[in-house]
Amino acid sequence: MASKDAQNQRSRGLPGFLPGAPETDQSLRASSSNSENQVWQPGLPPPSFLPTLDLIIIHQQVELLGMILGTETSNKYEIKNSLGQRIYFAVEESICFNRTFCSTLRSCTLRITDNSGREVITVNRPLRCNSCWCPCYLQELEIQAPPGTIVGYVAQKWDPFLPKFTIQNANKEDILKIIGPCATCGCFGDVDFEVKTVNEKLTIGKISKYWSGFVNDVFTNADNFGIHVPADLDVTVKAAMVGACFLFDFMFFEHSLAGL
Repeated sequence: MASKDAQNQRSRGLPGFLPGAPETDQSLRASSSNSENQVWQPGLPPPSFLPTLDLIIIHQQVELLGMILGTETSNKYEIKNSLGQRIYFAVEESICFNRTFCSTLRSCTLRITDNSGREVITVNRPLRCNSCWCPCYLQELEIQAPPGTIVGYVAQKWDPFLPKFTIQNANKEDILKIIGPCATCGCFGDVDFEVKTVNEKLTIGKISKYWSGFVNDVFTNADNFGIHVPADLDVTVKAAMVGACFLFDFMFFEHSLAGL
């Protein structure tokens, strides 16, 4: 069943990214002949899956205790390939006080481990604002891969109408932009965040929040996302896009019975 669902999600496709489309910035791509041997970071073997994935599925696990008690618990996510096979697992580390009183703005650390339990990516989120009225201290994530080595950032950019973000390298230089829709409620359909080149002329991928149905959306806080990217995109950029997906879940889709 998981394989069938994953294939259905993949069939939604990536409009505008088809054979023959203009090439993206070559600095973000890995050589196709070397994609299996792509260097991840010194001291850590290359991940078995990220270098060749063109679809990353992220499934948030349902927290039954939080549903029953109406409380916010730490988020947990399964990260799967296009066949629905789990390749990584992400767990949020945060204190109860932050989850209760800071809610979706809370500071936290997300630790991503492979199937052997080895931590391969760390995502750090500080406590920051999320308002068009406070443009000087907006959301930001730090991506470490392997843990302890910063490879990039996801930074929110001020815009009065659209959710906008940039993916940055370790030197905080912009390398990609992410632009979301004006309405992110996703009540009756998917919500797509387009991944574009810095000049915004070319769409190279997208991060989609899949609509799971009215009942699931209202009565659980479990969300499903799909990250569509070129298979040969640099693995550090893919890691940053996984972090961006977590940030979008916190900012736009984090809800439960406690918030009704």
